[in-house]
Amino acid sequence: MTLTAILPTLRRSIPDPFRPSVWPEYTQVTTSDVIIAGVSLRRLVELCETPCVHTADALVPGSHIKSALRRDASVVVARVSGVFDSDDGERVVLIDADMASVSAFWDETRLLGRISTAAPNPVVILAGAGSGMPRGRGPAWVPADLAEGDLLAIPCAGMVSLHEIRPHSVDLRRGEPTENA
Repeated sequence: MTLTAILPTLRRSIPDPFRPSVWPEYTQVTTSDVIIAGVSLRRLVELCETPCVHTADALVPGSHIKSALRRDASVVVARVSGVFDSDDGERVVLIDADMASVSAFWDETRLLGRISTAAPNPVVILAGAGSGMPRGRGPAWVPADLAEGDLLAIPCAGMVSLHEIRPHSVDLRRGEPTENA
C-alpha cells in the first residue's frame, strides 16, 4: 500500500507512484497528467479526442546500448462512458475504447485531467462500451469518485494502433463489424 493510497489528500501535491517498466520510456507522471517524451496525454486528447494512443519505446534495461533490445509500449487514453454497480456487487466502469485485442496493464490505470482525493477502489473496466457490447475486461484501482467523462490512461505492451481500439458496431443485416462514425 502506498502513502497516497493511505492518505489520498497527498495526491494534491505528489502523484501516485507508478511502475516504470510497464510505461513507455521517458514517462513522467504528475498529479493530473502523464507526460511521455515531452507529450502530455491530456493535450493529446484535446487534439485527437478519445480513444487515442501514444506509442513509444518501452523501458528495457540496456536498450540504449543494443538496438536488438528495443520494444514498443503504448498508452491508450479512454473516456469513461459510465460507472455503475453490477448485480453481483462489482463496481463497473465502461470506457469508449475496445481493448479486447491489446495486452493492457489494468492495474496501472491512471486518472487524467483532475486530482482526486477520494480513496482508491477496485473496479472492473469494461472496454468497448461504444459498440454496444463490451469486449475487454480488466481489474483496476481508481478513485471512488470516478465519473462519466473522466479520462483514464491505460499502459499496454507492444504497439497498439488506433484501429485496434476504436469501438466497432455490428451491422445486424450482414453480421459484420462496421467502423463507428
